[in-house]
Amino acid sequence: MTDNVVPLFKDPSTSTDTVTAASPTATSAAAGAVRPARVWKRTASGVRTAVTSERTRTAARLVARHGMYVIGGTRIAAKRTWDGRTGSRYERMIRAAEAGGNFEEAKEWEDRLQRFRSGRHHRRMDLLRSAPDLAKSVAVGTGLTVGGLLLLGIVLAIANKDISWLFAPIGAVIEAIRMIVVVATVVWGPALTVGPWLALLALWGVGRRQQTAPQWTLPVQQRDDAGAPITPSIVVTALRDLGIAPLRGAIKDMGDAGAAMLGPIRIAGCGVEVDVTLPSGVSTAEVQGRRRKLAENLARHEHEVFITLPAAARTVRLWIADSGALDQPIGPSPLVIDETMTANYKTGRAPWGQDLRGDAAALSLYQRMVLITGLSNQGKTAALRALALWLAKDKTVEFRIADLKGVGDWAMFDGLATTLIQGPTDEHVIEATEMLEGLVTEMERRIQAPPGTVFTPLVGIVDEAQVAFMCPTLGDDKRPYGGSKATSRYFMAVRKIHNQGRAVDVILWEGTQDPTDQNLPKLVREGAHTRISLVLGTESQARMALGDKAIDGGAAPHLLRQGLDKGTVVVASDGIAIPAGQASITVRTHYIDTDQAAEIADRAKALRDGVTTARSIDHGPAVDPLADILSVLGSEPRVLTQEVLKRLAVLNEKAYGGWSFLDLKRVLDGTPAAPYKSDGRMVIGRDRVARVLASRPDEGSASAAE
Repeated sequence: MTDNVVPLFKDPSTSTDTVTAASPTATSAAAGAVRPARVWKRTASGVRTAVTSERTRTAARLVARHGMYVIGGTRIAAKRTWDGRTGSRYERMIRAAEAGGNFEEAKEWEDRLQRFRSGRHHRRMDLLRSAPDLAKSVAVGTGLTVGGLLLLGIVLAIANKDISWLFAPIGAVIEAIRMIVVVATVVWGPALTVGPWLALLALWGVGRRQQTAPQWTLPVQQRDDAGAPITPSIVVTALRDLGIAPLRGAIKDMGDAGAAMLGPIRIAGCGVEVDVTLPSGVSTAEVQGRRRKLAENLARHEHEVFITLPAAARTVRLWIADSGALDQPIGPSPLVIDETMTANYKTGRAPWGQDLRGDAAALSLYQRMVLITGLSNQGKTAALRALALWLAKDKTVEFRIADLKGVGDWAMFDGLATTLIQGPTDEHVIEATEMLEGLVTEMERRIQAPPGTVFTPLVGIVDEAQVAFMCPTLGDDKRPYGGSKATSRYFMAVRKIHNQGRAVDVILWEGTQDPTDQNLPKLVREGAHTRISLVLGTESQARMALGDKAIDGGAAPHLLRQGLDKGTVVVASDGIAIPAGQASITVRTHYIDTDQAAEIADRAKALRDGVTTARSIDHGPAVDPLADILSVLGSEPRVLTQEVLKRLAVLNEKAYGGWSFLDLKRVLDGTPAAPYKSDGRMVIGRDRVARVLASRPDEGSASAAE
């Protein structure tokens, strides 16, 4: 049966379903051709596995580590020998003293160098003169030795009454010399073999003690040192292993192993603080850029190590938290605990939270525009609302609030704020814009008041301000409500308040999400006196939120943990106590939930006589700019544009008091009534305006209703 079995294979030139019979010879040839390829593939796979295996890498690190110990030990021994034979050590100390500006110490080292060179010169001259003296000494010593041995032989010959004892001492000395030579001959061979290895071992020992091997060659040590106390040696080792070559080299060259770089390690809240003076050639930016690696070297998470720049040059200040301390809550707000707490807009400070050192962080709000930003759902509204709740305890402060999220976060201010707008639609943006324009009108009224007039504080708050900046809706005058150009009504109202509002206690606070140039224009964010940021996604956003100075000084809201560091803010303001030399401070704010906020608001309402809260802006009677222009033209055929603006302001100060030629041109542009030149001056023609008004559809016009 087995003799009739024919092997089969698929013929590639035919259909995949066609099977033909193959001869034994062809089958063997095909198998022979495939076998080497499989062998090579298996060999390559085996080599790759062997090369990339953990055991191979461990062996490679072992060889590299001990080889670098020998090389490093040789380098150190050669350097020590060179330092001992030359004046390089003195020259190095002279350069270090001069670099540090200590010229007296430099002069002292220079004197030591001169004494060293003088002593070396005398030793060399003595060595040149020692050859003749050595020859004389050898001759005299040999003669005395032979004479002494002969004298000893004479004594022995007399004592033994045998003349052969005369040369016995000399013979004994010769025999001793022969035995020494025999022993030396026997030992010399092994010594030549073992000697280099002993020298190599000595060099290896020097290199191992000085840790001359690169960090990557060292064995991985599984240490459970999380939360270990921070000591000077731990800090120096962490800095040494940052991967900054000049820093590592400088620490090795220091006689005190780098301890001189460190200031005192001080307990600071739930962690410790230490100032590190960096050696020459190492920049503070290099250390700041390796925050994560430094934290890992200190057995901490990245968010548990903060690097700031104090006033001293070439110095970084490290704040290192106790392991896990930043994950613990900081306790309730004093506003919740103390029901009798009051506020003072001018002299008081809002109890807002704690800094990283555990000290109370209080923020002054007097005449300061506030901007707070961060990613969504990180506690922005709660942090901003906490400031407003404290300030509400000052009954002289008036609030006008627009919440463009509209989910009730500010509902407790109903009865506290004179205006409370809540909602995310374009209509709510329009009302928020008109609320700010009302602040501008009040600001201008106060500015024009007689000198010495005292005004009560007026605080406007817009939460989710990015909704307003991104609103595309156009007004009747064709101006957009949103945007970041001079045509934007919201943008221009914010800019006017930022420019002059603080002088008459008209203040604006804004909260916004995920800042960009589109939803938070540059001029707006730079107009805020107090800039606050929660966690952000990128460094560029952090710079938008806080400014370049704060970020370059160590502020890092983009390194906070989203979802885990809710309520933790980075503040750049002169209204909060910031350590000398720093541009910002990190604060863990107290969380006040909605129910607690309502209770605090009720206590603030009890301090007031009663406030009626408007839910929308009173626009007054509807105006028709075209009809009003026609009415102020009277019977004159044409009137100068400047005169038209004056007459409109007299007709309706609220509607037209702030108009300029651009506003007038915007209403009339595109119609036959557009301003034109007459006798070289811009005028408006009465007949033209009348024709446009007559040809306008009656539906929807203000004049049609009359």
